[in-house]
Amino acid sequence: MAQFDPAAATQAYLAVLTPAQHAKAQAYTQGGHWLLLWGTLVAVAVAWLVLRSGVLVKVRDGIEKGAPKPVRVALAVLIVDAVLEMILSLPWSVYSDWWREKAYGLTSQPFGGWLGEQLLSAVIFIPITTLLMLGLYALMRRAPKTWWLWGSGVVAAFFVVAMILAPVFIMPLFNDYKPAPPGPVRDEVVAMAAKVGVPADKIFIYDGSKQSNRYTANVAGIGATARIAMSDVMFKKDADLAEVRGVVGHEMGHYVRGHIFIFAGMYAAMALVAFFLVDRLFAPVARLLGAKGVRGVADPAGFPVIGIMLAVLGLLATPLQVSITRIGESDADTFSLENFNEPDGLAKALVKTIEYRAATPSKLEEILFYDHPSVGGRVRKAMDWKAAQMQVDAVK
Repeated sequence: MAQFDPAAATQAYLAVLTPAQHAKAQAYTQGGHWLLLWGTLVAVAVAWLVLRSGVLVKVRDGIEKGAPKPVRVALAVLIVDAVLEMILSLPWSVYSDWWREKAYGLTSQPFGGWLGEQLLSAVIFIPITTLLMLGLYALMRRAPKTWWLWGSGVVAAFFVVAMILAPVFIMPLFNDYKPAPPGPVRDEVVAMAAKVGVPADKIFIYDGSKQSNRYTANVAGIGATARIAMSDVMFKKDADLAEVRGVVGHEMGHYVRGHIFIFAGMYAAMALVAFFLVDRLFAPVARLLGAKGVRGVADPAGFPVIGIMLAVLGLLATPLQVSITRIGESDADTFSLENFNEPDGLAKALVKTIEYRAATPSKLEEILFYDHPSVGGRVRKAMDWKAAQMQVDAVK
């Protein structure tokens, strides 16, 4: 019997796609790296235009004349800013989020459907982000020297609450979640959930193909809101039970390992550093940007200054942010392999994601930009696991 070769098995999986398909995936992926820069420049330009227009200062002054209540002033200014920035950013969003995805065959969604969802997102998320900023501005007023410290805790709590509520109140607004029908897939997922302690009473299939042709599944929510959801794309691309076990096992890993809380803590730490820098650098940056009429960091009329600073800091922190996520994704792969032992199922599923995530980046590219380990590396990890298990079985 020939000895199993993990390297050869990995290359065989990657060879499922043609060289042309790999080249297309690489073009899409590396173009996406540039989008990070261009997207930041667009965000900076849009915020600067709103800032220099003076409209937020006028809104602030107008509200203060009638009812000088800080919360009312902040609410009005933040909503006006959000609406203006959304409108000014729309052409870029059309290109980066819809046209480019369409050009690469990663979405079949008509423009009208995409635009409708963008408007729905605005209706939902403008109030949510406004509420978050109202809390931060309240901290700035009441604890002007330490708001940045408390603000990081607010961000962490907000993140956890959002993860709890999103599966119930937000996600169903964009997709139709239907209970997985009785059959082998549901039975398998129920058995998997029981094995690792994941709630198995909410197993859904959703119409993910409505927005994207990407092959995906997820476990979302905490406690009573926890649910397992598989995109219909998985089944349109003929996922077999081995793939279901590999992919859903990965998603269960995120839940069981508590990655949501780890990510919340990491993001809180990043927010702490970002808010500290905003507090210390707001005045010189505001002068540099020509923010006339802005009274200081606690003035909502200066929110575009904060937005510009956070956009730049976010770009600079990209390697750290994606590395945090990438470590979690690698851990979820390990969980899937250890608990469900489907290296080939996981590998087959991973190959189907290459079209939007190039398989073999350089190590530096992976560190700087990849929020998941490279597909080539993940398949090799699965094949190494398979080889190790074969050796264990041979000893037995």
